[in-house]
Amino acid sequence: MNESPDSSYKPTERRPIASRDLKASQSIAQWLARRGVSPNAISVSGVVVSVLAGLAFWSTRDYPDFARYAWIAGAALVQMRLLANMFDGMVAIARANASPVGELYNEVPDRLSDAAMLIGLGYAAGSSPVLGYLAALAAVFTAYVRSMSKVAGAPQDYCGPMAKPQRVFAVTVLALFMALTPAAWQPQWGEHAWGLPAAALAVIFFGALLTAARRLSHAAAFLRK
Repeated sequence: MNESPDSSYKPTERRPIASRDLKASQSIAQWLARRGVSPNAISVSGVVVSVLAGLAFWSTRDYPDFARYAWIAGAALVQMRLLANMFDGMVAIARANASPVGELYNEVPDRLSDAAMLIGLGYAAGSSPVLGYLAALAAVFTAYVRSMSKVAGAPQDYCGPMAKPQRVFAVTVLALFMALTPAAWQPQWGEHAWGLPAAALAVIFFGALLTAARRLSHAAAFLRK
């Protein structure tokens, strides 16, 4: 969603987000629009906070004394990423300057945000870099399938079970659990001392692959009609 002289453009097939209809969300979007905040800048800010979240997760391994604070910071930052993803489009529509170019700013930063969040989580205490990269690739693949399905003529499909909101929810719950529970509740397994962060990444990886398969199936069924 982005600035453009063509105020007639309307974005199509937006991801359904219940909080978008909240009066508080609409008021914030209007406030940002009145102050001339760029929708593109909001999109890019989502990448920035995701990188910071990834760094916070990474720091839990090298700076264990501050790990609980880092987990809390990571949880807050990934939620800020979701807010940025929501408000960029709302502000573009409020300013009547949504454009096709803005769709790129809506999609490409999202993929970078996924990578930063999940790869960073892969380097966290009790995690696995390999699983972080696999989860990031699977997350990007789900978005690729959605985009290619649209190019082929099928509608955008935001189904789960591990779409972006579910990925962010899983990471947030994990981070808060790691921050707020005693160490005895955080088991580790095997010679690599994998813990709940590695398990969460495995769930995200396989869940994202299932999500991509479901989206492919839905698109194929639609196109066969």
